[in-house]
Amino acid sequence: MTGGPAPRGNGRVAAGPGLAGLRPILAPILAIAGLAVIAWVTLGLLGANIGVPGSGGQPVGVITTPAPSNVVIVDPRIDVPGSIVYVKAGNVWVQSGKSAHQVTSSGQASMASWSPDGAWIYYVETVPEQGLFPAGGNPRRYAMTVPTVMRVKPDAGSQPEVVLTGRYRLGRYTWFRWIREPVLSPDGRTLAVLSDAPDPLRSDVVLQLYDLQTKRLTKPNLTETAGHQDPAWSPDGKALLYVRNGSDGARGAPTIYRYNPATKRSTVLSGTGYLSPAWSHDGRYIAATRTDSFGTNIVILDAVKGTELIRLTNDDASWSPVWSPKGDAIAFLRLANGIVDLRMVRLGGTAPSWTVGETVSLTTVSGLDGASRPDWYIPADQLPAVPTASTPPPASGGVSVPPSGSAAASGSAAP
Repeated sequence: MTGGPAPRGNGRVAAGPGLAGLRPILAPILAIAGLAVIAWVTLGLLGANIGVPGSGGQPVGVITTPAPSNVVIVDPRIDVPGSIVYVKAGNVWVQSGKSAHQVTSSGQASMASWSPDGAWIYYVETVPEQGLFPAGGNPRRYAMTVPTVMRVKPDAGSQPEVVLTGRYRLGRYTWFRWIREPVLSPDGRTLAVLSDAPDPLRSDVVLQLYDLQTKRLTKPNLTETAGHQDPAWSPDGKALLYVRNGSDGARGAPTIYRYNPATKRSTVLSGTGYLSPAWSHDGRYIAATRTDSFGTNIVILDAVKGTELIRLTNDDASWSPVWSPKGDAIAFLRLANGIVDLRMVRLGGTAPSWTVGETVSLTTVSGLDGASRPDWYIPADQLPAVPTASTPPPASGGVSVPPSGSAAASGSAAP
């Protein structure tokens, strides 16, 4: 492969030792700081006056330093039904009831999601390795991180298992394939991922399907201009939403599509500017992130027409919604003073004429991973009944997109 094309990806020179030599000293300092932050915030949550001199006795608005990497601060007044999984500082966390616990400890985890039965958490682990690949006709070594899909039980101390590795070998050369956002289908058989497999030298990161029984990764023949992101299975597994990235001049123009695994066709669902879709439990509505020139906000879309029904935030700093399986709340990530936390807004009344309740904090100054969508699981016996035929048919006004390369696709492109 001497003289071959340079590989795509994030190969880079290994970082120096940095703070490694200071870890024995930093550990107790961080632990003490963590306890101080927890005490400070808990007093505020319980109503104590935590004003500072010169503030007129008013509570301090926001702490601008997040809690230490091994600390997530939750409001003890909020009782979360079921369990929400998210990532902080490269580790998987689960928040349930009035507490949160850390599941993994590698510091290399991201993009966690639940299995449909709540027995497993699937996520991506990036493993530091040394790569060997030609550049300018000569083999060169690279410090790289190889993404690997893992799964782990939600209990603290559980041992993770390897599901799918992104390691790429070509003769004596070693590189990696991107693997992102693993999401398991409702029947527990098919893992939707984003990857540039099988050949990372010639592919973009697009939607792919990994059969857990046959161990085979297949790529649907979907149109793409700048890659895909944000896969989301419908509650009955008959549809898979994903975002097709695009651009409108210098601005991004993401669009939500619906893929039908049975017909192998995709349909445009939303207009441009929507991403990170999340299904409601009954399959009738989709929470999504709406992007514009000012920022990002949480909205609800009609799952058939793709039209925006209601906007839940107006702070221009909220994204990655996840719908409560009960249908009465939506949790999402929010950035405030440079710190990412988990918020929740309750929905009252009857859909689609919801009453939007107060937004509450599920975590406070905790510094969650903003690139990892949260996911919410509630056991089936605690959920309301779901109407028959939960997934709607394609919208009558939608645009059906045949597989690229087919005769029907040769004359036009999807909007």
